[in-house]
Amino acid sequence: MSASAPTLVHTLATALARHADRSFGLMGNGNAHLIQCLSELGIPYTAVRHEAGTVAAADAYTRVGGRLAIATTTYGAGFTNTLTALAEAAQARTPMLVVVGDAPSDGPRPWDVDQEMLAAALGVRTHMLSVTGIERTVDRAAAYALRVRRPVVLAIPYDLVTAPAVEPAPAVEPRGIDLDDPAVLAALSASVAEVAPPARPVEPVVPQGLGGPAGHQIEAAVRALLEAERPVVLAGRGAHLSGASAELGAIADALGALTASTALARGIFPDPRFDLGVTGGFGQSAAMSTIETADVVLVVGAGLNQFTMRFGDLFGAGTTVIRIDDEQVAPPKTNRPITHLLLQGDARATLGTLLGALVAAGRAPGGWRERVPGLEPGGALRVRDAGFAEHPDGVCADGRLDPRGVAARIAELLPPERHITTDGGHFIGWASMYWPVASPERLVMVGTAYQTIGLGFPTVAGVAAAAPGTTTVLSTGDGGGLMALADLETAIRTSPSNVIVVWNDGAYGAEVHLYGAMGLDEEPMLIPDVDFAGLATALGAQGVRVHRLEDLEALRAWTAAGAQGTILLDCRISRGVIAEYQREIQRVNGLDV
Repeated sequence: MSASAPTLVHTLATALARHADRSFGLMGNGNAHLIQCLSELGIPYTAVRHEAGTVAAADAYTRVGGRLAIATTTYGAGFTNTLTALAEAAQARTPMLVVVGDAPSDGPRPWDVDQEMLAAALGVRTHMLSVTGIERTVDRAAAYALRVRRPVVLAIPYDLVTAPAVEPAPAVEPRGIDLDDPAVLAALSASVAEVAPPARPVEPVVPQGLGGPAGHQIEAAVRALLEAERPVVLAGRGAHLSGASAELGAIADALGALTASTALARGIFPDPRFDLGVTGGFGQSAAMSTIETADVVLVVGAGLNQFTMRFGDLFGAGTTVIRIDDEQVAPPKTNRPITHLLLQGDARATLGTLLGALVAAGRAPGGWRERVPGLEPGGALRVRDAGFAEHPDGVCADGRLDPRGVAARIAELLPPERHITTDGGHFIGWASMYWPVASPERLVMVGTAYQTIGLGFPTVAGVAAAAPGTTTVLSTGDGGGLMALADLETAIRTSPSNVIVVWNDGAYGAEVHLYGAMGLDEEPMLIPDVDFAGLATALGAQGVRVHRLEDLEALRAWTAAGAQGTILLDCRISRGVIAEYQREIQRVNGLDV
């Protein structure tokens, strides 16, 4: 790798280092040289134990830190092992650079597959590298990933890894034409005039109303907001990505609006006094009833999927829903008639425009939010039933723990400076419902966008790298935990301060509560009790079997001792307690609950 003749992989690593400051990978034949080059350039590298974990870790890193990361694997089986995590990152709109080995440039071997087509099936673009134009290819890939918020694959043909990179030929100035010669310029002008249509004067654009190409939509939105008597501002992850927290708080104050958020935007509003919490099945029943009475809802950067919308029941009949989104989105699916108005544009900028118009119109905050009962400390909209009324000692009739009581007690014992990451599964409601989140980047839900499980353990590596100095808290289930078990070692190794909560109900809970409730045989849905505490202890962590709420005192002691290392809480919870969002799924599927 001499300075005079850099190889393809060295040039690639140098170009990658301009865009990404962290790499997550599993070494193989197709990427060993790349990992070496990235390390020589000072790019920190974290090894994971399954290729899916490379993408899951990079996904979590970007969601928490907002910075581009590299995920790298070898070719063939190394690449195909990433596909579920890659589909999740694509669905969740997480930009990253996935750098993988690929078939040789002279044709595939028996073990090669068409990786470009596989990625394309997930909506992910591939850039095939060659010995020329490497830096330009990487720059384009990074720009595309950030612009459309998607992963991008960079593929390295196996036989070109150590081949010399070819510098692009320098631009050659045209010879034989002197552009300073007046006669030449006159001739060129005449030839252009022969083929070009005559120029027409440009008419100045005179703003109408509030101005701009979307002026009439803005005016309609402002009119609705000025007339609102019971306004609500609902924010999603898009508002967080736009950096619109301050603007959201300002417009909520100007309107005198209640606020609410999706799960991935928790903590985005500066003032929590009038916040109703998470919408949908993770939310308070009383809070959802309050949103249903709103006459105008300003929705900022939220997709309004079926879970946020409570399967069509979130908004009341006649509600005016004003959407701010940077894409052209369809009206949400609702069970009641609403008026839907889309303002397509950046959340922060559009909120600023709306706020300026409200101020100019002299909008005075309404008093609705001060009159809503239950927002006072200890009120019905503040206190969540943690299951203690039903099970005062936290233990259900089957002898296992009520997960609501476990979640509430853990919330009291966690270190305050923390980032939470969750796997997918029936248990996702517990962390979202009971564990406070200070700001949106402090909660990562990897798996929900693609409806998958088994990506939890490797996300710890990404969160720990993006937020050093804080405690990483992972919420996972026994099913997803077993699927990702290889990266339990990764989680323990990479996080200096780490709490792992395993919701161990001996089953694939979501399936039990849907298909089991339909009458299907539950046997394939069950999992023999697994000793996750023992597994964690064997790998160097502190494993705790939690059969009673008193067993959670181990977390209090761990926190008091400095919150160092990993503690895994193997919580033996009851399958008899069903999350409210799961009950909504049951109702939609015609089950009498």
